[in-house]
Amino acid sequence: MPRRRAKPLTASTATFVRVCEAPGCSLAGEYRAPRARDRLNDYRWFCLAHVREYNSKWDYFRGLDAVEIERHIRADTIWRRPVWPLGGRRSGPQIHDPFDLAGEVGLGERPAPRHDGSEQLTPAERTALSVLELSWPLTQADVKSRYKELVKIHHPDANGGARDAEEKLKEINAAYSTLRACERLPAA
Repeated sequence: MPRRRAKPLTASTATFVRVCEAPGCSLAGEYRAPRARDRLNDYRWFCLAHVREYNSKWDYFRGLDAVEIERHIRADTIWRRPVWPLGGRRSGPQIHDPFDLAGEVGLGERPAPRHDGSEQLTPAERTALSVLELSWPLTQADVKSRYKELVKIHHPDANGGARDAEEKLKEINAAYSTLRACERLPAA
């Protein structure tokens, strides 16, 4: 691979060199240091010896009392982001929705939790209830009568041997087996 020759420095290619901001120093200011606590992105430029001196004397918390320092440290632990207690924002609307679009995509307010015993159901039992199109509370007799109704509707013999009717009947049978084994359903 051929080597490239370095171009000689000309007036147009000369680089800008900062001078150290320490009084009486003429070395290059290559190292930056923040000007103040409230201007962390505004820098002073020093040579290595003077930036070390500046940093050893610089106190971020100078002028703050103990309460302000503690508040500052606590804000840094959460990256200065707003926080709320766990579950604390669910009481009111969570987003500003002037066109009422959140309800259409399921982002609106959540319904209050029910305390009718359905919270003890497993996910499989909840799925079985939705397949059989039933709602809680119910009894084993309710499940059996609904199962018989759905079998009459979705049996492949009643639908000319349709494949989708057969698949639906398999779902209904699995749901009925799941709910029949559920110990939380009263017998009658």
